[in-house]
Amino acid sequence: MAAPILSYENLGLQQGAGWLFRDLDIHIGERDRLALIGRNGAGKTTLLRLIGGEIEADRGKRSIVPGTRVIMLEQDPDVAGFATLRDFALKGPNAPVPHEVEAIADQVGIDLSREAATASGGERRRAAIARALASNPDLLLLDEPTNHLDIAAIDWLEGWLSRYNGAFIVISHDRTFLTRLTRQTLWLDRGSLRRNEIGFGGFEAWMEKVYAEEARAADKLDAKLKIEAHWLERGVTARRKRNQGRLAKLHEMRAQRASMIGPQGTAKLAVVNDDNKTKSVITAENVTKHFGDRTIIRDFSLRIQRGDRIGIVGGNGAGKTTLLRLLTGEIEPDEGSITRAKTLDGIVIDQQRKLMAPEKRVRDVLAEGGDWIEVRGVKKHVQGYLKEFLFDPGLADAKIGTLSGGERSRLLLAREFARESNLLVLDEPTNDLDLETLDLLQEVIADYHGTVLIVSHDRDFLDRTVTITLGLDGSGTVDIVAGGYEDWEKQRAQRLEGRNKATAKARPAPAAAPPPAKQQTKLSYKDQRDYELLPQKIEELEAAIARDEAALADPDLYAKNPDRFAALTQTIEKARAEKDAAEERWLELAEMAEALKA
Repeated sequence: MAAPILSYENLGLQQGAGWLFRDLDIHIGERDRLALIGRNGAGKTTLLRLIGGEIEADRGKRSIVPGTRVIMLEQDPDVAGFATLRDFALKGPNAPVPHEVEAIADQVGIDLSREAATASGGERRRAAIARALASNPDLLLLDEPTNHLDIAAIDWLEGWLSRYNGAFIVISHDRTFLTRLTRQTLWLDRGSLRRNEIGFGGFEAWMEKVYAEEARAADKLDAKLKIEAHWLERGVTARRKRNQGRLAKLHEMRAQRASMIGPQGTAKLAVVNDDNKTKSVITAENVTKHFGDRTIIRDFSLRIQRGDRIGIVGGNGAGKTTLLRLLTGEIEPDEGSITRAKTLDGIVIDQQRKLMAPEKRVRDVLAEGGDWIEVRGVKKHVQGYLKEFLFDPGLADAKIGTLSGGERSRLLLAREFARESNLLVLDEPTNDLDLETLDLLQEVIADYHGTVLIVSHDRDFLDRTVTITLGLDGSGTVDIVAGGYEDWEKQRAQRLEGRNKATAKARPAPAAAPPPAKQQTKLSYKDQRDYELLPQKIEELEAAIARDEAALADPDLYAKNPDRFAALTQTIEKARAEKDAAEERWLELAEMAEALKA
């Protein structure tokens, strides 16, 4: 690694009577793309704030290259004291450029004239993104940057960060975001910090290797440590095997549903036989919904069966919430009909957050103050049930106000999944959850016997969970795709390519180009072509790097096939160099384009 722009040596921070972490060494290079991974409560956000200089450590030496601009994007930005979000965004610590703030705000979909005092958490987050990115940072510290962003805004942010010339450290539950962007991983685990020169794509294989090594080392220690290390190894490996089995089952269910969906673009589900009718829980026929002059949903038909996991995706304002409310009966269509099974008994988790009053205890929320909770007809002790949802059993008497946002979300899931129901409605369920809790949520949904409706912007979560994706683009059309988010993206790309080909055939031949002017007013043909094609090339290189890093993270690869290990290492280095060169070239062309416009 080149000389670091920021370092921390022997970093330590006390929490209460003990240490949250100590003796940590951190070195950040000028082009590092670091994923910071760890369970809820491990101290990830605290570590990020220490790196940014926002809080003081109890031990350790912080070194930074003079003039380095370090910008922190917090989960919940403090806008107190500002009249509007524009005032907040323009008064950042490094004097963000006003026109860049406005341009970025437009891209992420936030009106900066909004009153700061009444702005939602999502609106504050978007204003903070505009301020942070326009501050020309050398090091960006990003704490859950994709929370409250729609898919279009996430895609835009990924593109911006892929072209960004500085370093960043990111905490995120969005696996797709991390896999596409990161090249190195910092793993904060039980007070220790490990670093590996692989992106998030290779993290899980690396984690399994570490736990397996700990289990082997524990054989020489006492029984207690032996049991703990064995549990770590067995727990992680067993979960991986269970997830693989559930994914195989999910693909089978998608294949069955694909055979029942009509031709692409018709948005109708064929009725194969009478048995399917008896399995149906929600049937929509030619549904249309208007708001004023705008058609939100047009001619939508779908038969939802017992056990379906339906994902609803699209940009903000595309109609996701409207479609969800139509399916659950909260509103009625203007045209067409929706029928629901009389036995349908649903849970809408987002509407239950009012139950999480800060003064209540955990056992009050789960078991109305008692020691036992009935979980779908089976009595379980509160402490045992808490362990199933990755809680310390001793938290049974803790106040809700002492829990983190992620822990509150997990507790709410534990409460609702205990209830008898046959319809589960999840609205952005992945916000504030760590990666381990997301794995648990996927398992619980896979084992749920009813029907699930999920609105989410988390692409990886949808790919691992849903059998059918309903995609909205804002035009009123609802795409029905057997599969997850990636399957919907492929269908959209194919449709767009078909439209472009049709347009190209219909377009008349262009007139002869005029002779070139003496003074350059636009990019040359080669420069313009590079400017348009390089972002796609950069994405392809990122995907190839992530794939090879995942293969390289196999703990047995070097022993089994040292030649492949060496070849992969060389390929990754070559791809990284090629990606860096492509990014530099694109940035140079972007500056040329801006100068020519001016």
